Amino acid sequence: MAKTSMNFHWSNKVSSEDQDTPPPFNPCPKTTVNHPQPHKPPPTPSPPRKKLQAVTVARFRSVLTAISKNRGNLLNSLGPRVVGTLFGSRRGHAYFAFQKNPTSQPAFLIELQTPISGLVKEMASGLVRIALECDKEEEKTKKVGNPRKLLEEPVWRTYCNGKKCGFAMKRECGEKEWRVLKAVEPISMGAGVLPGEKSVTGDDEETMYMRAKFERVLGSRDSEAFYMMNPDSNGAPELSVYLLRI
Repeated sequence: MAKTSMNFHWSNKVSSEDQDTPPPFNPCPKTTVNHPQPHKPPPTPSPPRKKLQAVTVARFRSVLTAISKNRGNLLNSLGPRVVGTLFGSRRGHAYFAFQKNPTSQPAFLIELQTPISGLVKEMASGLVRIALECDKEEEKTKKVGNPRKLLEEPVWRTYCNGKKCGFAMKRECGEKEWRVLKAVEPISMGAGVLPGEKSVTGDDEETMYMRAKFERVLGSRDSEAFYMMNPDSNGAPELSVYLLRI
């Protein structure tokens, strides 16, 4: 009996030790069985996104280069002698256009806030000096792209014989402006009135104009001047236009 009791206690001791021992840690994750999927053809490889973006940017740059090149050719086509036309309806603002020749598109066309009638009176009383000023681009803008050409500036402060007279805006040559330039195309120098179309009130919108050849003088990339050429070489120019970027 004593021998049996000893075996019983020994077996209990071993059993307690087995219960206190934690189960061994299995680092291996559970494996899952992948069921076979139906066979699919391999997808067609698509070009990387970066490559597509590079192609898009390259095409966009080529378009911008072509546009700027055409504008640059138009501006650079102006030589030392240009054709200048001042025109506008009697009750409207004055327009000023510079062309390489009478048949070419204007390389510079602006609309002044000054009425054409006021400029005509100034010219009748003596010499007229029109000064156009604009601001230089900021340093941050210069670093981003090429600096804008002087004749491409969109907004100008206007001075007539030293008096401030509002702003001038660069305009594209539309159908109405081109009609006036074509009407005065045979005129090399002179002033007059063009008959206009009937307005809503029934009055004729007559267009006043003055046309002459101008001498173009380049001071720097920030300054240009246009002097009206008189047939009398001894006389001073009746009209001068100064462009200045400050």
